Amino acid sequence: MKTAVVNGREITKEAVQFELDRLVRFYMSHGMTIDEVKKNLPKLEEKALEQAIGAKLLLDQAMRIDLPVTAKDIDAEVAKVITQVGGKDNYDQALKAQGIDEATFRKELEKGAKVNMLVNQACAHVADPTEAEVEAFYKAHEEEYVQPHEVLCQHILHKDFDTIKDIRERIVAGGDFAKEAAEHSECPSGKQGGSLGWFGRGMMVPEFDKAAFEMKKGEVSGIISTQFGYHIIYKADERGGKKLDLVDVHDQIKDLLRHEARGRAMDQYVADLRDKATIEYKN
Repeated sequence: MKTAVVNGREITKEAVQFELDRLVRFYMSHGMTIDEVKKNLPKLEEKALEQAIGAKLLLDQAMRIDLPVTAKDIDAEVAKVITQVGGKDNYDQALKAQGIDEATFRKELEKGAKVNMLVNQACAHVADPTEAEVEAFYKAHEEEYVQPHEVLCQHILHKDFDTIKDIRERIVAGGDFAKEAAEHSECPSGKQGGSLGWFGRGMMVPEFDKAAFEMKKGEVSGIISTQFGYHIIYKADERGGKKLDLVDVHDQIKDLLRHEARGRAMDQYVADLRDKATIEYKN
């Protein structure tokens, strides 16, 4: 992965990966599929590097102008983190695992808070998208708003063919799938009756994926061989494949347009900072 040196300081690979992970999460939450992520990965990596450079320039600027962040503000941020990780004990363990003390962590939170203040200042003039803009965007991208085809399945995995054959015969004869999974499946999902939850195309190995999507609801599969062993699948339900109306995606589109508008404002702000910086790229 390519990186860069900004004003004599190298952008770390971890910083670029952090931005890449954020980009992938954002675009997948707005409809990008795993296959599309893989196809566009080189472009996403380039964008992640540029965002990491921008983040570095913003941090330097925020520290330079010394935006006012109080101890009370940081206390609030710490409280959020404690809630997110599930309590003070988990928070203390996470700090210990990362090899940092709370004072150091609070300094990092302070830096983040100052950058957020700077971003909000730079985007203060950006108006929210209008209803007309939301509707126009939907009409221009209507064919893209389709609920993904997903299936709800349970499965049983075993490495021995004769064992999985006997299990399937008991199930077909009226046996309880979840009970058989709990007692015999070699997959951790066996503890939940073999439940895999909802999943979309491409999320499982090809042989498993093909069978799960071709089966009918309520059907028990034949024996499926994959790199992990032998499987039996029960297809509990399926959904998706239908067009989504504007009301279904209104907030999603509004968020996307708002994000893009703020992004343009930040691009201009960062471009001004870049004009004053020295940036070198490294392979």
